[in-house]
Amino acid sequence: MTWLFSSRPSQRSLTKITAVFAAVFTSTFASAQISVKPTKEKAPEAEETQVSSEQMTGRPDREIVLERDVEIVRGGTTLTADHATYWIEEDEVEASGNVKMNRFGDRYTGDKMRFKIDEGQGYVLNPTYHMKANNAQGKADRIDFEAEDRALITQGTYSTCEGPDPDWYLKSNTMNLDNGRDIGTAGATLIYFKGVPIIGTPYMSFPLSDARKSGVLAPSIGTTSTGGFEVAVPYYFNIAPNRDLTLTPRYIERRGFQLGADARYLDTNYAGETKIEFLANDAQTQTNRYSYASIHNQRITPQASFGWNVKGASDDNYPSDFSRNLATSTERLLLRDLYFSYGESFWSATARASSYQVLQDPLSPITRPYDRLPQFTLQGGRQDVNGFDWNAVGEATRFWHPDLVRGERYVVNPSVSYPIVRPGYFLTPKVSLNAATYNVQDPLTNISSTYSRSLPTFSLDGGLVFERETSIFGDAATQTLEPRLFYVRTPYKDQSQFPVFDSALADLSFSQIFSENRFIGNDRISDANQLTFAMVSRYIESSGAERLRVAVAQRLYFDDQRVCLPISGQTTCAPNDETSSDWLASGTLRVSNTLSTEGNLQYSATQKSVSRANAGVSWRPEPKKVLNLTYRRDVPNELKQVDVSGQWPIADRWYGVGRVNYSLPDSKVSEGLIGLEYKADCWIFRVVGQRIPTATGKSTSSLFFQLELSGLTKLGSDPMEALRTSIPGYQVINKPSNVTY
Repeated sequence: MTWLFSSRPSQRSLTKITAVFAAVFTSTFASAQISVKPTKEKAPEAEETQVSSEQMTGRPDREIVLERDVEIVRGGTTLTADHATYWIEEDEVEASGNVKMNRFGDRYTGDKMRFKIDEGQGYVLNPTYHMKANNAQGKADRIDFEAEDRALITQGTYSTCEGPDPDWYLKSNTMNLDNGRDIGTAGATLIYFKGVPIIGTPYMSFPLSDARKSGVLAPSIGTTSTGGFEVAVPYYFNIAPNRDLTLTPRYIERRGFQLGADARYLDTNYAGETKIEFLANDAQTQTNRYSYASIHNQRITPQASFGWNVKGASDDNYPSDFSRNLATSTERLLLRDLYFSYGESFWSATARASSYQVLQDPLSPITRPYDRLPQFTLQGGRQDVNGFDWNAVGEATRFWHPDLVRGERYVVNPSVSYPIVRPGYFLTPKVSLNAATYNVQDPLTNISSTYSRSLPTFSLDGGLVFERETSIFGDAATQTLEPRLFYVRTPYKDQSQFPVFDSALADLSFSQIFSENRFIGNDRISDANQLTFAMVSRYIESSGAERLRVAVAQRLYFDDQRVCLPISGQTTCAPNDETSSDWLASGTLRVSNTLSTEGNLQYSATQKSVSRANAGVSWRPEPKKVLNLTYRRDVPNELKQVDVSGQWPIADRWYGVGRVNYSLPDSKVSEGLIGLEYKADCWIFRVVGQRIPTATGKSTSSLFFQLELSGLTKLGSDPMEALRTSIPGYQVINKPSNVTY
């Protein structure tokens, strides 16, 4: 078994031996300091060797005996000792008494050293060592320099902590450090932390640089409320510089043994990743549980590409039982998508087939989306053709559903516009046409029907930009005033008999309020005789940074909105006779370099109430100090939450991290995270607890413990993803201040 400890820190081998001395002396003992040049035919490039001591004896063509204050220097290597003997023909030196060697910044001490300078071979007894590149140090009974880039350490220690008594170190009977392959291996090994052995192994390996290597990664240990105690020991295969594979056997106390695999590859013309998890005979469900996810994108030629995005799971509860983050634990629609595309300068074509696996929550069921089997899309466009911009989209899709009406939809949507952009204003008239034909079949009655429509749309988008010099908070700034009007006219056509394959009413937002269609998708084209007006004002500093931004917008309806979507479970819908949309307001303010705020509001003038709102403030006074406060309200979805998160030093070397997402209507915590981080000079300890919702009325709690030994490994379970996603602005405490995770 091989252990691979973290490959991210850069490490150098204990030995990086080069030629230290010339092979043969050609001078005599005329003084206590001499320069020796090589005479061997093979080494004309060897550097000159400087030898000095208080006394020299011996034969100048065979051996030299050096006594007291011995110093031998060649290039980047300096050797000092009390006594030394140098054999010229063998190019070998033996030193004893306070032996010290400095080689290109790497330092060694010992009682006795014997070393073949040209070959980089030898040994040192009772040594200590310190490596410049990664600050690794230790001591041993013996170090054998086996070659220029290989060394064997016997009964030695290894640590990247400073000082004679490091907080952590590994101790092994043998350690092989191979700088040529950037690999360190060790026999029977114990890792000590604060003088206490915390983990042991009969064999392990670790990288000597940031290069990847095959081997066992550090084990991950943790606990969850759904699975209990968990331990995983991943094995990493460095197949090639651009591809790798990680196998992860995991023991889950309440479930059994799970095997995971994660394969990644990256090249100039393709990239992808495939993940698989399998658990045979779950102890709680007595069934086989599995999941898979695969993404691939490949360029065949500069114009052609294909790929897929495929996900699947064995059952509805797999994400909530086994996922370890909020995004995947609440995922209910698993996409299976395959595509092929071809594009030239002004046009592109795409063919795809897609379907979904639906993971149902019994307390909150969802309707299965339609499968597209297949879909063909053709799009083309040109800009500034005699001042005109044109675009055309064609689509042919076969929609399939096991229970609902199914059929084909053919859509053509050409458009042409004439943008007029001048300093201080812009005006863009546009004309478009949406033509569609449906061939549908009812699987219950086996009756086929055909529907068609052809609807033109005219729009006019225009705005002004005013500027003036002013100041904000005492700083010079430029204030802008940017009014904008957007008019849309689309005639009404009864579309109540048309099926609804992939369309929905779009949520009102600043991006949607300037769109021509109130619906997402092509199944409904809204009738429109409407005008959107908006006002934006910005304060821009001389550096170009935006200090303040305020925007308001509303849409006015001159006619009733007769096109609508049926409510779930009904076949008809009621037109909307409101004369205006809700008000939208948005604002951002950077009070200082450390304090910023933002807010968004949707206000119903007819009901005189707030439909949606969110407001937040973020304070980041120093690196690794951040506090966030956010309020969210969504009346249609019955959501009212307060979210508080932050990272803050609470004592010397101690940092607190946390997040609370509190539901006001339910008077309970929806999501929560709390933890502590401790940063020492050469290690970090983290303990983090997290609670996330996984289904209606259900949640999962996880506990992470991690000990990061700088330059060696991370032991325990990894909470970094939870910290990064839960706390905006979180910074890793052992990275430079300008680096975030």
